Amino acid sequence: MFRLSNVSKIYRTSSIETMALDEVSLDIGEGDFVAVMGPSGCGKSTLMNVLGMIDAPSSGGYYFFDRDISGYSPQRLAAMRKGNVGFIFQSFNLIDELDVFENVELPLLHQHIGKRQRKTLVREALELVGLSARMNHQPSQLSGGQQQRVAVARAVVGDPKLILADEPTGNLDSRNGEEVLDMLRVLNEQGATILMVTHSAAHARAANRLVTMLDGRIVRSD
Repeated sequence: MFRLSNVSKIYRTSSIETMALDEVSLDIGEGDFVAVMGPSGCGKSTLMNVLGMIDAPSSGGYYFFDRDISGYSPQRLAAMRKGNVGFIFQSFNLIDELDVFENVELPLLHQHIGKRQRKTLVREALELVGLSARMNHQPSQLSGGQQQRVAVARAVVGDPKLILADEPTGNLDSRNGEEVLDMLRVLNEQGATILMVTHSAAHARAANRLVTMLDGRIVRSD
């Protein structure tokens, strides 16, 4: 489904060259739930950015459903990303000026989906995360756990091929963190493909695969 083949990513300034990914190879099959662990600076975020088509590899191949997209321009990557990748961020990244419905609707606007269909899809996504009654609330009126559930709804509303979760429980207390993990498990059981970056070994056990990174390389894959 998704395959990285000897992918390296180098960031350069006028005086410094940083190897963020060093010949990383990784296969993610349809329906996988992969947890990625490793110390800060090991390349986890860069791996997620490459998989999410935010960054292009410096070398190597990224095969998205057997199509090598590693040489695509930023514009083509952005077009591929729409409808194919959903993101869940540690800091929620909700827009304060929009209500819950409008925050979840945003990815659909970028996909030029009609108003009636958008309304149906947003309602279904909010029902999935148990927040239908809060669709007209502002993010500031929600708890942290509820805001992250809105972020989950926004990530899944367009039925993306891949969900990328970057420390999705990092800003939550243990109870709300477990609720978000339970939600990811349910999504995975329903067929969603998920890659989750986490610092928690306990939370990593929610996944069915564990990838460990160090110094830009994958040092273990179970």
